[in-house]
Amino acid sequence: MTIQTTSSRRTWLKQSAVAMGAMAFAPQQIWASTVKEAQQEGRKFLYHKSTFNEFTPPKLPDLSTVNARLVWNENPHGPSKMAAKAFQKAVWDGNHYSWSSLDDLVKKIATYEGVKEEQVMMAPGSSDLLEKTALVYFQKGGNVVSADPSYMSLVSVAKAAGGAWKAIKLTPDYQHDLPAMEAAIDSDTKLVYITNPNNPTATITDTEALKSFCRRVSRKVPVFVDEAYIELSDGGLANSMVPLVAEGCNIFVSRTFSKIHGMAGLRLGYMLGKTESLNAINEITRGGMGITGPTIAAGSASMDDTEYLTSCKDKLVEARNYTTSYLTSRGFDFMPSQTNFVMFPIDMPGDTFLENIYDRKVVVRAFKFWDQDWCRVSMGTMKEMEYFKDAIDAILV
Repeated sequence: MTIQTTSSRRTWLKQSAVAMGAMAFAPQQIWASTVKEAQQEGRKFLYHKSTFNEFTPPKLPDLSTVNARLVWNENPHGPSKMAAKAFQKAVWDGNHYSWSSLDDLVKKIATYEGVKEEQVMMAPGSSDLLEKTALVYFQKGGNVVSADPSYMSLVSVAKAAGGAWKAIKLTPDYQHDLPAMEAAIDSDTKLVYITNPNNPTATITDTEALKSFCRRVSRKVPVFVDEAYIELSDGGLANSMVPLVAEGCNIFVSRTFSKIHGMAGLRLGYMLGKTESLNAINEITRGGMGITGPTIAAGSASMDDTEYLTSCKDKLVEARNYTTSYLTSRGFDFMPSQTNFVMFPIDMPGDTFLENIYDRKVVVRAFKFWDQDWCRVSMGTMKEMEYFKDAIDAILV
């Protein structure tokens, strides 16, 4: 891959920033800004994709007033006390740059993942890494092959930067269609992108099949595996593709502290890959530049609090089991979830459904794809899931 010269770097970045607009903001800010714009324009959908659309909520309430905040796949139990204390303590060093503590965290992650330090790239959240990778890889066009539907952060930036999206529908059992994705690769393909477990479907692709795919395909084109929810899957880290990075395969694997660690608002994530590939991205984007010292301290402490992380997973799985049992009792054919959210079909227009459930102070998301309207509900506390159950009961009466 050819990287632009330093002399043209600033001009190109400025042009890219203008082209992408709100992409520079955190995911929640992007969503809120898009909702406001769509509401003002009276649009039924927040955006219009060829196969994948999200319904515009009827309003954007003050989220501190809702009964159940089930919209962004957050961890309702928050960061661990160890992480919070580390954050508070580090605030008093906020007058200093945090490069040293970031280096320490990189070393810790490298040891944890079994890779070299130079194979770790940090950023304020994994979405930031998806977007930076897209900026670098698609500045001169090309296409990205990914699932339909999929998490759109990398795909959207790739398209804004001048690339194209080759969307490959999931299999009937909601896994990535790996043979079809491989067949879609052509001379213009710059990257294959896989979200596993997938968002918004919550489903996972067979681990051994995916490993074989990554080993084989990465000889032709880089493969990016987004593992934001991997810790919440039944097999946990046993489902990860990180060992392939250590093997030297040409793949990226991203992780986030937003989900199992409960640090979505603190913004921390990392990506693993070949040293030369990460260097090419860092040369243009400087991955760790936007991470605060307190966030670094909190992330490091959270990695040590394994008891809390296990507890969070247990609670989220309990909420998921409660929710899926309820959906089964009401006859919903939901997608099998391996994350902290569940996708299920709804038999009314998505915008009507959102209006009804928002009126009951329960906020979720609704999508349209495969000629079907769907609700995606994130897992909250058990009390929040009871509010969700009561709201659905009221809507379906």
